[in-house]
Amino acid sequence: MDPPSPLDSKLGALVKHHYLSWIFVLVLVGIEIAAQLITPYKRYVSQYMFVTGELKYPLKSNTVPFEAVPVIALVIPLIFVLGLNFWKRSIRDTHHAVLGLFTAVLLTAAITDSVKDGIGRPRPDFYARCFGSVNGTALYDVTGNVICTGSTAVMREAYKSFPSGHTSWSFAGMGYLSMYLAGKLGIFDKKGHSWKLLPVILPLFLAIFVGVTRIDDYWHHWTDVFAGALLGLSAAYFCYRQHFPSLYDEFVSLYVHVHFFTQRVSRSYTNIYISLYLDNSGMGKKG
Repeated sequence: MDPPSPLDSKLGALVKHHYLSWIFVLVLVGIEIAAQLITPYKRYVSQYMFVTGELKYPLKSNTVPFEAVPVIALVIPLIFVLGLNFWKRSIRDTHHAVLGLFTAVLLTAAITDSVKDGIGRPRPDFYARCFGSVNGTALYDVTGNVICTGSTAVMREAYKSFPSGHTSWSFAGMGYLSMYLAGKLGIFDKKGHSWKLLPVILPLFLAIFVGVTRIDDYWHHWTDVFAGALLGLSAAYFCYRQHFPSLYDEFVSLYVHVHFFTQRVSRSYTNIYISLYLDNSGMGKKG
């Protein structure tokens, strides 16, 4: 993390200083859009793969709709970040928190959909998608591969089981929020305030709920959800640590900023104004 500087109080200057990181975010957006447009790999599916019933679940609607995923992963964490920093008045913390959040979620999204397209794992409801229902008549070509009669829109999602995008997005956003709140509250300050666990674990409960619904709706195998959760949490952790200190840092709540607000030199005098203040916003030693 960068040392303190005059940029701390100027959002525009901070964005300019970290322009490469914001360009990286835009690159991730481009990768995610491209991954959404690519037709996933259509894995070979024979009649013997339906014997166990793992691909023969009914086609159901989503308990958590696709449109709700960005809200859970981005909008809700943003509300908390902006709300906390409206009170703390820390522009630097706001910038770093938002940059880290966007990086975590978009990195997760790009990896998730790229892997989905490359692996092409059939969903648990593949039979119903391919042949209209769980009681539909199965058709196969000379190689024994399925000949699907389902609509293009339905079949486009049929080969996108691994990993779970709902889960990875949710754990990236909610995991990041959980770590951010843990840092702000100093959850490992060894003072024994157990109540601090509640606001930290609540975001994770929401992410877990999303993952469970993906299994209950027969859109994903449990391994898809597990992999998505691991991917999202990993991205959240690494992106959080790019901008904030370890949650185990004993000095996480104490940090001294040195701000040189003005330096004016003339023939007769030099005026240097230095402001020292203690920041209890949880940014830690690294700033």
